[in-house]
Amino acid sequence: MLSYMLRRVLQSVLVLLVVGLVAFAMFRFMGDPIDTMLGQERTQEDVAHLRAQLGLDQPFAVQYWHFLSGAVRGDFGISYRQGRPVARIIAERLPATLELAAVSGAFALVAGIGLGVLTAIRRNGFVANAVMTLSLIGVSVPTFLIGILLIYLFSVEFGWLPSFGRGEVVQLGGWSTGFLTRSGRVALILPSITLGLYQMTLIMRLVRSEMLEVLRQDYIRFARARGLPDRVIHFRHALKNTLVPVITVAGLQLGSIIAFAIITETVFQWPGVGLLFINAIQFVDIPVMAAYLMLISVMFVGINLAVDLLYAAIDPRLRT
Repeated sequence: MLSYMLRRVLQSVLVLLVVGLVAFAMFRFMGDPIDTMLGQERTQEDVAHLRAQLGLDQPFAVQYWHFLSGAVRGDFGISYRQGRPVARIIAERLPATLELAAVSGAFALVAGIGLGVLTAIRRNGFVANAVMTLSLIGVSVPTFLIGILLIYLFSVEFGWLPSFGRGEVVQLGGWSTGFLTRSGRVALILPSITLGLYQMTLIMRLVRSEMLEVLRQDYIRFARARGLPDRVIHFRHALKNTLVPVITVAGLQLGSIIAFAIITETVFQWPGVGLLFINAIQFVDIPVMAAYLMLISVMFVGINLAVDLLYAAIDPRLRT
């Protein structure tokens, strides 16, 4: 088990190095940040001075090495747009994205597993058929359109929920949270549903199909013949054996919640790192873009590693 963990960690480090190289190389073709930072009255001396100050006059290999060595220390350079350390900017925006992703992920997991079990156990009932029909909306409708529809219904027509922003936040050390204020909790409702609806429908449909397959197994028939209650059969025997493939998909989907929060944060003007990345693209702020992609890569790799370790915890057969 230890050798497997070490092998997975080394693979993760290799993936991060490749992602960093691809991201850093790709951004060199997005335009020259000097054109954005200096006005029309710039001179060649101003361009040369700023390029040397930012280290853009050095060879690509040297720039990439400086980027990697700084990233290991948590130093991603200076933002071309704001003139502040990128690490500090991301630290200010990251709590908003993580809170949104946490609420969306909890919604996707709880609702997805619960509705998946319900539609499997009561697969011929009216409620199960209605849920399966409505789930097609979450799978087929684009995320940004779902967000716009929710804003129109609950913000414009009914006026129940805010249409943008994060609400009031409370500072707890270096962390800003909206969980402790009513406006912050209310502001989370629409964007978290928008972000988690697609993942919820995928998890629900996967749980349903896996649950139906498990319920047909011989050991489930044997458990019924022993006279075990349905609650024990469904949740202790069937659901536990359903979770191994579900964890794989759920882990990837939770990682994609953070990665694809860009769309939701743009629709709801949520002050997270996704909206920061969109603004960085407009101003060719390469340090911010590179730091964002590295951050997302670290989260994806960490989630995948956690999923692999959860396999052994759920299925003892995999521990060998």
